[in-house]
Amino acid sequence: MVVALYVGRFQPFHKGHLMVTKSILEDVEELIVGIGSSQYSYSIENPFTAGERVLMIKRTLEEEGIPSEKYCVLPIPDTEPKGSHSLWVSLVRTYLPPFQVVYSREPLTKLLFREAGIEVREPPEFDRDKYWASRIRKMMIDGDDSWRDLVPKAVERTINEIRGVERLQELSKVDSPSKL
Repeated sequence: MVVALYVGRFQPFHKGHLMVTKSILEDVEELIVGIGSSQYSYSIENPFTAGERVLMIKRTLEEEGIPSEKYCVLPIPDTEPKGSHSLWVSLVRTYLPPFQVVYSREPLTKLLFREAGIEVREPPEFDRDKYWASRIRKMMIDGDDSWRDLVPKAVERTINEIRGVERLQELSKVDSPSKL
């Protein structure tokens, strides 16, 4: 049985991530969705907590009818001090159940797992210019409600429940010109 790891920050989990997840599940028996940088939250780059991201992903996959025995969603913290990349793969292996293959498009992630002797596959791109988490967060900050079209309904509901748009808008404020 092939178990795969798909790792990302998922800030937020969007329709592109969902399409990649479904694509991977066509190739493997089980999928571990690893929430990277899980210790970070309440910042522009990482506004949502690990628990909120787990909830977004699990609710989405459940609504998509994907059986829960086909996947698990688990947090993965970064190594400290920041930049200790050589330790990260060991940390991932410690935090997660065994896996045989990693799906990623991120260059550093691919390099680290390949150097550790783990097979890496690039998932297909799904309209990357449209489905881009940084863009979605910017839309939220700017009050552009069309971000809602870019995320699954379960993610939209979760963001509404936790007042995620308001959180991002508040985080984007500066209190002095020196911070610009």
